[in-house]
Amino acid sequence: MAGKAAATLAYTAGRQDIRISSCPLLAAGEQGMPSHPSLAPMTKKPATADYHFSDQIGHLLRRAYQRHAAIFQQHIPDSQLTAAQFVTLCAIRDLQTCSLSDIVKVTAIDQATIRGIVERLKARDLIELSHDEADRRKVLVSLSKNATALVADTVPFAAQITEATYGNLNPAERVALVFLLRKMIDE
Repeated sequence: MAGKAAATLAYTAGRQDIRISSCPLLAAGEQGMPSHPSLAPMTKKPATADYHFSDQIGHLLRRAYQRHAAIFQQHIPDSQLTAAQFVTLCAIRDLQTCSLSDIVKVTAIDQATIRGIVERLKARDLIELSHDEADRRKVLVSLSKNATALVADTVPFAAQITEATYGNLNPAERVALVFLLRKMIDE
């Protein structure tokens, strides 16, 4: 298994014919954010017959996330709560009263999406909004009592959902998967 995994990693890592000219991270790097050498502009190379989208990391990550989202929706006790809403509620729980920017930083969910999530959570009376005393333009978000109870009741299910998402991965594979995903996002 280890030999096959190493060969697969070498095979996919060796592909250099992927176009990422519209990658938001490239644009961010051009706007003053730190960029990573792996995000340097790529040159157009001739198409190869051995390119299979189903072998590409983006496709595999999307499929894994789809699987996780389906498991989440199937097993979460509140059928109206999405994975992104739950993560947002957990972030607010951890930060206590916080700004939308704080939520964006810790969840890695973009500002526009967070605004929509906050609107939906507010409509369900799961969060409370207030204004910062020092800067009235700044909106502060905190959990309502209902949300505090919902998060506490949902966390045990979320842990089981994580286990179900891992599927039949053994403990070493689970550690390796988390390590590699964190390494990819921390670049």
